[in-house]
Amino acid sequence: MRFLSLDNLDLFFEKASEFIKIYVPVDTAGNKSSYKAWSKSTKVSKSLHTTRSAKDFFFPQTENLAEFKMSHKKIEIIDVRRDTESFAIFGVKACDARSFSILDKVYLSDPVDSFYKNRRERGLIISMTCARPSETCFCNRFGIEPSDPDGDVVFVETADGYFVKGKTKRGEDFLASISDVFEDRDSKGADEAEQKIKEVMKKLPLSDISSEAFGAGKTKDLFDREEWEKLSASCIACGTCTFVCPTCQCYDIKDFDTGHEIKRIRCWDSCMYSDFTKMAHGNIRNTQKERFRQRFMHKLVYFPENNDGLFGCVGCGRCITSCPVSMNIVKVMKEFTGEKNDQ
Repeated sequence: MRFLSLDNLDLFFEKASEFIKIYVPVDTAGNKSSYKAWSKSTKVSKSLHTTRSAKDFFFPQTENLAEFKMSHKKIEIIDVRRDTESFAIFGVKACDARSFSILDKVYLSDPVDSFYKNRRERGLIISMTCARPSETCFCNRFGIEPSDPDGDVVFVETADGYFVKGKTKRGEDFLASISDVFEDRDSKGADEAEQKIKEVMKKLPLSDISSEAFGAGKTKDLFDREEWEKLSASCIACGTCTFVCPTCQCYDIKDFDTGHEIKRIRCWDSCMYSDFTKMAHGNIRNTQKERFRQRFMHKLVYFPENNDGLFGCVGCGRCITSCPVSMNIVKVMKEFTGEKNDQ
């Protein structure tokens, strides 16, 4: 089995960058981390995951969709779409790797979002096992295996390096192009590392959280429950949970007059905001309870209803660590299953 020693990690990046632009997680101010294009001075972060997910590569927070120039009654439409250069994202954890499948259900369904499709076709996912999962992790509750993440290439982390597997033809072709950076080792070390992760996951405080109260067909059971009033009371509608979430897909589109042309911009939006889905007649969700309920019903009921049981949450725990009032999807799940709610 392919093995890459820690000493050769920079050599791997150097060789890979000859073929493709590669992004790696790096530490930033405030004990946070984000993705940055690799260079010889780049030091890979040891954080569990980046503050914001790799979703940004395929569905950026803001993007220009079109431009218009007007001259009297004549309107010139400018197509701003361009082919994205090929790129690779290194160190994607299992939760974020699964999030792409969820986003695909939205943006690659008919009608296909050409902006998203362009990036997905050119993005190589190099995922990594979770050697040190956090107490806020619960990806396994949604059928995600942190010891065997999705992706084109998987790095299995060990104390002295990484076992490397190609999971797609594209991943295998990529590894073949830089084969001289790897050595060959018995796969026993990879099996042991993966088993350790499974054992750690069993001991995490959220390992036994139940999702049985949710899923397809549960709208009637949950929609009018009185618990929504109590749960939403502490929410301050800041939208932080939606902006760090790797699976949130809502957006708004606005036109801006620059003085030279009109730019049509798409930007992330949040169902927690009072003007979300606001139309000419007003808003269809006038209370915070309704907006709060929409977020969690979409993740846990509506999305699986429309996508063969696939939940819209990947258990990354970002909303747990980011919410300023400690209100998150775990508390919602526990409330409806009758579990002790101390998260």
